[in-house]
Amino acid sequence: MAAAQRTTRTKAPSLLQAQLQATFDADPVPAQEALSPWATAVQAAALLAVDPLGTAGASLRAGHGPVRTRWLALLRSLLPQGTPWRKLPPNIPDARLLGGLDLAATLAAGRPVAERGLLADTASGILLLPMAERAPACLAARLATALDAGTLSLLALDEGATDEEQAPSALLDRLAFHVKLSDVGAREPDGDLPTPDDIAAARLRLPAVQATDATLQSLCAVAAALGIASVRAPLLALRAARAAAALASRPEVSAEDAALACRLVLAPRATILSIQDVPADDTPQPDPAPPPPDASTAPDANPAPTPDTGDAPSPGAMDDILLQAARAAIPAGLLALLQARALRQPSPLSGTSGASQPGRRGRPAGTRPGDPRGAERLNLIETLRAAAPWQRIRGATGGRLQIRRTDFRVTRHIQRAETTTIFVVDASGSSALNRLAEAKGAVELLLAECYVRRDQVAVLAFRGTGAQVLLPPTRSLVRAKRSLSALPGGGGTPLAAGLDAGLLLADSVRRRGGTPTLVLLTDGRSNVARDGRGGRARAEADALQAARAIRMAGIGTLLVDTSPRPAAAAQRLAETLAARYLPLPYANPATLSLAAGRVGK
Repeated sequence: MAAAQRTTRTKAPSLLQAQLQATFDADPVPAQEALSPWATAVQAAALLAVDPLGTAGASLRAGHGPVRTRWLALLRSLLPQGTPWRKLPPNIPDARLLGGLDLAATLAAGRPVAERGLLADTASGILLLPMAERAPACLAARLATALDAGTLSLLALDEGATDEEQAPSALLDRLAFHVKLSDVGAREPDGDLPTPDDIAAARLRLPAVQATDATLQSLCAVAAALGIASVRAPLLALRAARAAAALASRPEVSAEDAALACRLVLAPRATILSIQDVPADDTPQPDPAPPPPDASTAPDANPAPTPDTGDAPSPGAMDDILLQAARAAIPAGLLALLQARALRQPSPLSGTSGASQPGRRGRPAGTRPGDPRGAERLNLIETLRAAAPWQRIRGATGGRLQIRRTDFRVTRHIQRAETTTIFVVDASGSSALNRLAEAKGAVELLLAECYVRRDQVAVLAFRGTGAQVLLPPTRSLVRAKRSLSALPGGGGTPLAAGLDAGLLLADSVRRRGGTPTLVLLTDGRSNVARDGRGGRARAEADALQAARAIRMAGIGTLLVDTSPRPAAAAQRLAETLAARYLPLPYANPATLSLAAGRVGK
């Protein structure tokens, strides 16, 4: 029956079939029932305590409260006594995090004195990162390097209130467990908990636990079926499965251990729900050689006994078991959540708050060697820190420091460039016939969002034979709405002219030091070329050429398809622009706000 249900699956290699049959020749493990969120969190804490360095830690999504405190206390009670448990202070400097020169001790001793960093103090222990959703990229990069080295385990305490507020992806990719406690009550029963003695015994058994190649191949197949692109996910799942086997006193990873790892490690990372089939090797298998003519008719005098296979699973039974276990851990409504997240995926360009650029004002961002006689500000502490190691060589006497020009350090500042959102509206006859009124409503919604973010806005429209700037960059919401309400509709569709005008206006914003973003509302169909003449083929070619120019300029763009239903022309235009594509039928106010707020990020 299992083989009949998998008629669309490509056959796995014969070697993998043999390994699966040899390894999992017991009764198939039944599909795992969905456990409560707290029971799942307890299992993750137990496996993390068994192998904290191998699993690298966990992302704990929960607000500050008794539930999170209870889980952290549970994990700490399962760890061996004396395990380092450190909390990362907010805005910690690099010298305190990584270690560096102790300025006071260096000045007192007259020789360089090193300061031990927090990462070194947490070696082989647990490091807590509060408010992980607000961790800057530089801190995430340093923590990711420590996780790759296997020197510590990280608990990323994610307190984000919405789905777009989450810990940096560089950390989430390296942490085995993604625990969510937002739906857990404070009086949830613990159930069967392992004791610290059980964890200690499992840690001793862990190095001897083995896993077959078939297990790893099945974990990789399940990860591919769930749409997980990271190669770290199946490796982390394998480490979790080995920890589960060690906790259960098994010398080898079983199907039950692999299923538990799929539920705890792979299921929270799922990006697709079409997990009925597992990708298999497409290498064609050679046909078995036909038996000799006389071998099929001649009876065997001493026939060999046929082994009793009993209820051994079919070659793909292990993959089905793991998929069922992962399916049980995927919450309902995940597909809609994933579709909403797809609109918020970041792109390589700068964010809506403006690109970071050096300046004389703004947020301090470290120091650099420089001359303080200009407009730059002298950083006295860093200057002394740079001069301290050289005092003995320079022959400093009498407690007087010798400061040289190469020791001067000035403070670097990073300021955000002002963002200007340019609305390019298709006011042609086809757009007016379809959705121009709704497009105006969408633009008014986006204008309100830009006003809240204190962005400048500009409005230009194209119809007939050219484009017209209705409103130059301004912060006046009233002027923007007034220019939009007076926008007439009708005429041809000079899409290339509209894109050229948008690029010209964006270039002028960029020359003034701002960060431009384009919001293009069109159905993607063009029938007027750059020179004002008709002809759909030439007009579309000019529009794609103008779109490539915008893409080469690196301007973040959002394309809102105003067609009655998603149009292929608009999708092709969005691909040429490297823009986010958003069909207007699905552009409710919340989706539009998120898409416009994240365009260019």
